[in-house]
Amino acid sequence: MNVDNVKSQMRKGMLEYCILLLLHRESAYSSDIIQKLKEVRLIVVEGTLYPLLTRLKNDGLLSYEWVESTQGPPRKYYGLTPEGEEFLKELESAWDGLSDTVNHLRQNI
Repeated sequence: MNVDNVKSQMRKGMLEYCILLLLHRESAYSSDIIQKLKEVRLIVVEGTLYPLLTRLKNDGLLSYEWVESTQGPPRKYYGLTPEGEEFLKELESAWDGLSDTVNHLRQNI
């Protein structure tokens, strides 16, 4: 078994949650999302992010608005919909449960 593959799967599993957490605070442009994830050492490339943003939008969890840019064409800023806020609350609850379980196992082994 390859540990890098397992680590990659773990990152992919929490990527949606991390994106929703970022957009909960404020709407963001896709490049800003990538940069913020890089700052916390969660490396994501555009080829992964754009399909995920599209899927979240199609699922009704995200909306977007076009904002004029001083550095070129208008930019698409993504934000959470009310449904996205509710979905995030459910993910937070699930994360808390998983985190508690893992921490319990780590401390009691």
